[in-house]
Amino acid sequence: MKRKWIIVGLSIIVLSACTAENHDVKKTETLRVSDGVDGIDYSVSDLQNMDQKEVEFAGEPYLGVVLADLLVSAGHQLNSIKSVKAVAADGYSVYYGFAQYSREDVLVAYAKPGGTLAEDDGLFRMVLPGEEGKLNLRMPVELVVENE
Repeated sequence: MKRKWIIVGLSIIVLSACTAENHDVKKTETLRVSDGVDGIDYSVSDLQNMDQKEVEFAGEPYLGVVLADLLVSAGHQLNSIKSVKAVAADGYSVYYGFAQYSREDVLVAYAKPGGTLAEDDGLFRMVLPGEEGKLNLRMPVELVVENE
């Protein structure tokens, strides 16, 4: 009988941990492009005023700015970048090497043609066609450029 209550108690703990809200999500209206210290904040409106591109990922079209163009706009030279770390609102991060951040089809998306991104995408989403899902980061709040 004691064993049954231990299992029930552990189940409750596990279930409550799975359903607990994440209170550590950083709320922001901009995407920061920085070197880890200094940076520039971009709003959706800022991205709308840059050259646009549409690409598809997992059968869904996305509209945004080519990542390489955004990095150059923020004052970075592509040939001196070692990597770019995309950081999501919840702290999850993904690193992109030259073969990824320099592609002409890698976007910082802010919309879908004819509408906004899905709520779980946030205001921005990294879109890397043909790459695995975890590289297509949702809710990025900062792109940290690491120079060589």
